[in-house]
Amino acid sequence: MNNLQVQEAKYKKIITALSIIIPLAVAALFGINLRELGFNVEPLTFLPPIYATINGLTAILLIAAVVAIKKGNKKLHEQLNTTAIAFSLLFLVLYIAYHMTSDSTKFGGEGFVKYVYYFILITHIVLSIAVIPFVLITYMRAKLGKFPEHKKIAKRTFPLWLYVAITGVIVYLMIAPYYV
Repeated sequence: MNNLQVQEAKYKKIITALSIIIPLAVAALFGINLRELGFNVEPLTFLPPIYATINGLTAILLIAAVVAIKKGNKKLHEQLNTTAIAFSLLFLVLYIAYHMTSDSTKFGGEGFVKYVYYFILITHIVLSIAVIPFVLITYMRAKLGKFPEHKKIAKRTFPLWLYVAITGVIVYLMIAPYYV
């Protein structure tokens, strides 16, 4: 095994662990409300529009990254994608903080719009979990200089990640009128 193969094997183990740990941690923390456990914390009710904005900015960064690479600007492409990953992590931290300090908001829409909302919400959640290994593998392949493999998986990663970012904003806009 050469050095590149050793590095890739190491990264794959880390990616596998993160792809399992992140969704499990989010699910576990989502179910914990610090106020219900007796902690004197203020509900962070101001966070949803902030993390929705972060999702929107992530979508813009992803589109800009594709434009950058199509123009041959690899450095800008890398910077934009690295920032998109950082924004996704920031979103995750803020999302967890909100749900650990605030009561969940129920969607109040009725009729057809309710089905649309739940379809978007469910696909958003499922794909937000599924995209984790795609993002990490895509990033790893670029970092290891495996650009043909990077490009191949990026063609799958980009639409998934973009869908998750955009639907995060849509879910927020649809539920925003029901925040207390």
